[in-house]
Amino acid sequence: MTAAAAASGYRPPMLRVSVVTPADLAPRILATLQDDHAVSAIVHQPGAAVRPAGDLIVADVAREGVNEILDALRSWGLHERGSIHVEPSTTWLSRDGFEAERRTPGSSADAVVWADVTQRAYDESELNWTYASFMTMATMISAIALVLDSQVLLIGAMVLGPEFVPIAALGLALVRRRPGLLRQALRALLVGFVVAIAVATLASLLGRWWGWIEVGDLVARPETEFVYSPDRWSFVVAVIAGAAGVLSLTSAKVGGLSGVFISVTTVPAAGNIALALAFGVWDEVVGSSLQLLVNIVGMAVAGWLTLTLQHLVWQPVSARRAAVLERLRHRRERPAA
Repeated sequence: MTAAAAASGYRPPMLRVSVVTPADLAPRILATLQDDHAVSAIVHQPGAAVRPAGDLIVADVAREGVNEILDALRSWGLHERGSIHVEPSTTWLSRDGFEAERRTPGSSADAVVWADVTQRAYDESELNWTYASFMTMATMISAIALVLDSQVLLIGAMVLGPEFVPIAALGLALVRRRPGLLRQALRALLVGFVVAIAVATLASLLGRWWGWIEVGDLVARPETEFVYSPDRWSFVVAVIAGAAGVLSLTSAKVGGLSGVFISVTTVPAAGNIALALAFGVWDEVVGSSLQLLVNIVGMAVAGWLTLTLQHLVWQPVSARRAAVLERLRHRRERPAA
């Protein structure tokens, strides 16, 4: 994907599926691809692969039809004996590709490529140095924004925070029945917030000792008071933002994800917990903790419901596509009979 396409969040309607396969599986894979009307082009290079040894097969597939193909490849154990690689075709000039996309049931914008979403969830929910660093820096910027009562700085911290994908991964893990992903996402959220709050609390104590921050800075903050004052709207916004964020992650329309980051009060709440701990303002510790919990729970529940709905909505499309493929197979077999 080009840098411009990545920045805009564009996901094209055509995907390129590259397969390295043992030679004994190649005929079955080729037959499946040739029988599928979502496939517009196929390249087969026997013996081209060195590690693992085997054939290279490349196919252009409409986004709406890639899940069934990937499911078939996995059911044959290809991911264990070879490799499967899926990448977007950001620019393609092909009449056959256009026809393949047109005749495949469903809309490319609505199609969820579950393998892609799951892989991203695993990658961005991993607890590592980079994740912890971004979480800590976002929390510290939030604390500074709260001291200065600056909404601009607070928005910057919210965009910097890396916590949304792990929250969305909680719902994905439930829908796709991935207990390992659930444990990984919970660990990333828990450890990430604890480390970030601990470091920000230490920094706040140093600021207090140096005289840069005074307890009066935590009293009158009209622009950022919502961070430690949760109400019914906090949960409503979290639910809507969680649903919008999951749709942005799973569909071909991802431009609205940045709006989700600046709609929910997770990192700002963590920053205020750190400040309040440093100055012993316990009512704000409680309020910010509740705000943080409400937002995480709201987004996680909304993500789970959204993914479940997407799965249910797409089932009839998959059934219709399977029926069309079955009719095509019968037509091809009829002359041979």
